[in-house]
Amino acid sequence: MKTYEIAAIPGDGIGKEVVPEAVRVLHEMEKIHGDLKFEFTEFPWSSEYYLEHEQMMPDDGLETLKTFDAIFLGAVGNPEIVPDHISLWELLINIRRNFEQVINIRPARAFQGLRSKLANPEDFDLIVVRENSEGEYSEVGGTIYQGEEKIAIQNAIFSRKGTERAMHYAFELAKSRGKKVTSATKSNGIYHSMPFWDGVFHDLSNQYPDVETEQMHIDALAASFVTKPESFDTIVASNLFGDILTDIGAAIMGSVGIAPAANININGKYPSMFEPVHGSAPDIVGKGIANPIGQIWTAKMMLDHFGETDMGDRLLSAIEAVIRKGVVTTDIGGKATTTEVTDEIIRQIAEET
Repeated sequence: MKTYEIAAIPGDGIGKEVVPEAVRVLHEMEKIHGDLKFEFTEFPWSSEYYLEHEQMMPDDGLETLKTFDAIFLGAVGNPEIVPDHISLWELLINIRRNFEQVINIRPARAFQGLRSKLANPEDFDLIVVRENSEGEYSEVGGTIYQGEEKIAIQNAIFSRKGTERAMHYAFELAKSRGKKVTSATKSNGIYHSMPFWDGVFHDLSNQYPDVETEQMHIDALAASFVTKPESFDTIVASNLFGDILTDIGAAIMGSVGIAPAANININGKYPSMFEPVHGSAPDIVGKGIANPIGQIWTAKMMLDHFGETDMGDRLLSAIEAVIRKGVVTTDIGGKATTTEVTDEIIRQIAEET
């Protein structure tokens, strides 16, 4: 029997509600496969944990996580009790950086039965590959002077190695999809880093002659995500641009509550981390209306990462069927509770077996 050891970190807010639902679904997948087992170890690291321990995870937290096959995260952040820059940098970004999770991937697609926010929605199926370790999200910089003369300086870091790494990943992914890569740039306004980015993209595109390429400035690209998302397949973007585009991608699907994400370690040295795009949503905690689909679709991405693509496809098929039936939470026009949506997905999995 093949066993996957998974570290579960429900985190804050609705993370504590949707992670157990996705775990239930994965245990159902075990029954179908028959020779597959998921062993979950849960960690209580969260904003509440910070209030008690004055840190988001213990000193040996990263050393503990290193032993797992994957990390399954719910949501991080509760600014009412811990500032976001502490909760995010000490937990989420801490894991990403130390475990060399240099690629972030987030898909967006149209679902039959799900009302899109678009005026004239067409079928779309795109994926954003985001450079996840450098770029605009850098700690390099500082402040000088005081009072009205105070100045903040924020430096972006773009290395040839990091940029090539993200672009190679995007090109390889595109080879198995629609064979088109769009590069997000802003070289008409950002003087150094974006022309550098464009140059690397041009160099690498020559290595993939069978993949169609295009470059778009981020403002035009963001607009096109809304007006014609069906024109995209694989998009490669810097840390900041990718972050923005993927939230737009979640919105055009109908709700941020259904969007998944993966933080990938490409060298196999450390575990990768899988998390939904949505936040902790403290305003709906305890109401039973949190959408579990984002966390469950994230589980599908984790299955794919393990090489269990057949299981992943079955899970996505069940999600699609449940959305078509309209058994969904209020954020996407339904009346079902969190548990009812999960129950229906589990029933659908059993029916399709």
